[in-house]
Amino acid sequence: MLDVYIPDGALHQEAEAALMNRITEILIRHEGFDPADPVTRSVSWVFLHRPAAVYVGGAPVDAPRYKVVPSVPEGQLDGQARAGVVADVTEAILDAENGAWPRDPGRIWVFPTEIPEGHWGGHGQIRPLASILSRLTGHDDEQARALATQRIAASRTEHTRLP
Repeated sequence: MLDVYIPDGALHQEAEAALMNRITEILIRHEGFDPADPVTRSVSWVFLHRPAAVYVGGAPVDAPRYKVVPSVPEGQLDGQARAGVVADVTEAILDAENGAWPRDPGRIWVFPTEIPEGHWGGHGQIRPLASILSRLTGHDDEQARALATQRIAASRTEHTRLP
């Protein structure tokens, strides 16, 4: 799930459409799945937001500012994957501008967000990570449960080590 904030007119329409595809693929890849898989793509949604204005320090900006919030179920991104998402999404946005604005990564904020296990809702019910992974592993429930258990445990271990 991606929430992408792009000011109106910051990108050409074709570049923006290509960017939405590229950042979808970036997130899928960092979650450990195949971006070409139609099942995986079918559960990968992007919500494009158009801020009416962006201010920095209380003043209007002189170049577009972007915010991207990739939301994933707990356990889908470890520290390395989160860093990869931030770096790759930042580069994708700068590439999409195609030189129209100064190539400044400081204009882009990316906030990978984990939704705690038991809080991801879809189809009118809570969707635990194992049920999401089941669909993405070809309905191999045993493999999905094992993978979910491993990923959630690793995520929680990582979070206990963070400052």
